Amino acid sequence: MKISFHKNFIKQLKKLSVKERQQTKERLALFLESPFHEQLNNHPLKGKYLGFRSINIKGDLRAVYKSISESDQECIFVLIGNHSQLYSN
Repeated sequence: MKISFHKNFIKQLKKLSVKERQQTKERLALFLESPFHEQLNNHPLKGKYLGFRSINIKGDLRAVYKSISESDQECIFVLIGNHSQLYSN
């Protein structure tokens, strides 16, 4: 699995606390090993994020990504934030 990061993801990541950035790093490592590991709660999104998936980082913190290859072996993480930041209009 190859992952890349959208500039918005990197921008939002920099705003997180040191502890949250460390937790994100750990969860992304787990994602690389096993994208559908139980702890990640990897699930598809609906509505304006149709075609995207979300994984749990810690507590209410989520990372949103999209597969960019037919074989699902390459993806791009586009957003990171808490549930209300990501899904409220």
